[in-house]
Amino acid sequence: MTAVFDKMQLKSVSQPSGTGVLYRSTKLYDHNEGLSCCFRQWRADHSHCQQVHGYALAFRFVFATDRLDDNNWCLDFGNLKEVRAWLHEMFDHTVLVAADDPQLCAFENMAELGLMNLRILPAVGCEEVARFVFNQVGKMVKADTDGRVWVESVEVREHSGNSAIYQEYRHAEPPI
Repeated sequence: MTAVFDKMQLKSVSQPSGTGVLYRSTKLYDHNEGLSCCFRQWRADHSHCQQVHGYALAFRFVFATDRLDDNNWCLDFGNLKEVRAWLHEMFDHTVLVAADDPQLCAFENMAELGLMNLRILPAVGCEEVARFVFNQVGKMVKADTDGRVWVESVEVREHSGNSAIYQEYRHAEPPI
C-alpha cells in the first residue's frame, strides 16, 4: 500500500512553524558511560552527604527547536562529541566541591599532590550540577546550531532511585 500526501499541506522544514510547535529530541549518557565522580555537600550537616561520596552519574538531555534542519532533525547527535568529551572531563574520576566549601584548601592540597582530579563548582548537589551542566551544554548547542536548538532540560541521575532535573522556560509562558 502506498500513501500519498498533498504537498500543499506541507510546510518547509527550514522555516519557523509559527504555530507554537516544538520538536524535541533526547540524548542519554547512562550510568555505564563511566562518569564516576565524588561529591561533598558540606552544608548537609544533618546527613552523611557532607562526607565525600561517589556516584556513576547519568545525564539525560532534552533538546528543542521550533524548526527542523535540512535533514528533518532537531539535533544531529553526531555533533555531540564535544558535549560527551566535556562530560568526561568534568565528571570522569573527579571530585566535585563547592567554591564556598570551608575545606576547599584541603581539597586543593590533595589535588596538588595528585590525589584527585578536583572540579570546583559554584555549588554542589544534584540539582546544582544539573543547572551547571544545563548552562555549559546550552552554550555548546547554541553555538553549534546558530541558536536554532536549545537545551530544554537536563536530568542528572545519581542512581536509579535519585535524580534532579533543571529546566528553564524559553518563553514567558511555560509550555503546555
